Amino acid sequence: MTEKSRPIRTRAPHDDAPHQDADTIDFGYETIAASEKEGRVRQVFDSVASSYDVMNDVMSLGIHRLWKDTLINMINPKPDHHLIDLAGGTGDIAGRFLKRGGGSATIIDINVEMMLAGKQRPDLQKLTNLDWVAGNAEHIPVADASADVMTIAFGLRNVTNRLDALKDALRVLKPGGRFYCLEFSHVRSAPLARIYDLWSSALPGFGQVIARDSASYQYLVESIRKFPNQETLSAMFAEAGFARVKCRDLTMGIAAIHCGWKLD
Repeated sequence: MTEKSRPIRTRAPHDDAPHQDADTIDFGYETIAASEKEGRVRQVFDSVASSYDVMNDVMSLGIHRLWKDTLINMINPKPDHHLIDLAGGTGDIAGRFLKRGGGSATIIDINVEMMLAGKQRPDLQKLTNLDWVAGNAEHIPVADASADVMTIAFGLRNVTNRLDALKDALRVLKPGGRFYCLEFSHVRSAPLARIYDLWSSALPGFGQVIARDSASYQYLVESIRKFPNQETLSAMFAEAGFARVKCRDLTMGIAAIHCGWKLD
């Protein structure tokens, strides 16, 4: 069966998945009921799915490609490695992993429209060892110790309960497995931070021109600004149970890669 014909599957959440306890959560600068966030996020990515890859180039001036290549270099894929890419969307990370020699990959995302857009990519249609599953990062629909490597790229800030997602990622990893989070972060340089803030303020306008949707990109900009800084996210990794937690800044902190190990 070719990847083009392989359907997107839906799996039930794992029985032991943690549950959201907080009553409210941030949705950009807005505070909403926690129960509403997943649906609101799904609406955002339904709207931008067809133009998401183009807007990534605009938002980062193409630098996101270098960041993703850096992530894959850190992972160093092996033929016997199975990757689970949370919030994997259009398949950028999973595709890179497989092309660099990884054994197999599963993309898990709540947004079917994003995955359908990814399945139209000619480079991914050639990959027969790539699976697509509709599912939630807080309740990952796979068994314990299923993955050698797990990733989430530019997706953790959209998760309702980030700590629950980190804990469930730890459950899904095999002993010795690694979890990587590539995400926009907090700029270390004050002059660059001012330039970056001005640039990000213009992104909703680009979203209106390219995707006919400024509101979704306004949320995405706000979600970046509200996301925890490098030290706070590192502490969350440790609280979730990860060991050997490390953080690598990219482009002076515009983005960062956090990594944690499951020791046993």
